[in-house]
Amino acid sequence: MKLDILVFGSHPDDAELGAGATIAKEIANGKKVGIIDLTRGELGTRGSAEIREKEAAASAEILGVAVRENLEFADGFFINDKKHRMGVIRMLRKYCPDIVLCNAIEDRHIDHGMGSKLVSDACFLSGLVKIDSKMEGDDHWQEPWRPKHVYHYIQWKNIKPDFVVDVSGYIDKKIEAILAYSSQFHDPNSDEPETPISSKNFLDSVNYRARDLGRLIGVDHGEGFTTERFPGINRLEDLI
Repeated sequence: MKLDILVFGSHPDDAELGAGATIAKEIANGKKVGIIDLTRGELGTRGSAEIREKEAAASAEILGVAVRENLEFADGFFINDKKHRMGVIRMLRKYCPDIVLCNAIEDRHIDHGMGSKLVSDACFLSGLVKIDSKMEGDDHWQEPWRPKHVYHYIQWKNIKPDFVVDVSGYIDKKIEAILAYSSQFHDPNSDEPETPISSKNFLDSVNYRARDLGRLIGVDHGEGFTTERFPGINRLEDLI
């Protein structure tokens, strides 16, 4: 299946928190979008890997993504080495996305920065013809594929974006997708331990950050991204 956009997240819910409204908007505009979770989030204080798997599936249905897979890397302990790069490369060559979205370049959780660099490096390596990414016992050759663009969404830290996407009209869909992870986020009836992301303030921050980023570009809501390449435009009027 050829995808237009492939979104990577170190944990289930990273993609929704960082780029949920952008995903919803691109799908509404006819793009095929997929999500790859690197881990099952098994070290999370609340819920469990099994619960989060069901929540991730529900969230994917809300957003309307074409596919969602989990690479089952070790939460908190995966690293940027050959083994893990090859896992990402296989997904890139399987779905051949033109655009990749991935974790914040630096963040509070160590997996976010690690996942960001891992995916970015794999996007480059995936284009090298001499890398054979087929699994042991698999005779199927995967053709090299390098995405045209790799963008990093913003997570806990207020990283200055290189560009902001107008997501006005899609913030409610983003919140709905986030709330599919009922084990993780604010629930006044939950008896689970409190975490930095389970507070009402954090959930409210999803909306007020989108409003603030939207304010910067003169729209209702925005989502910010950084890029490792110098951004360019074809015409001055491309800027809103």
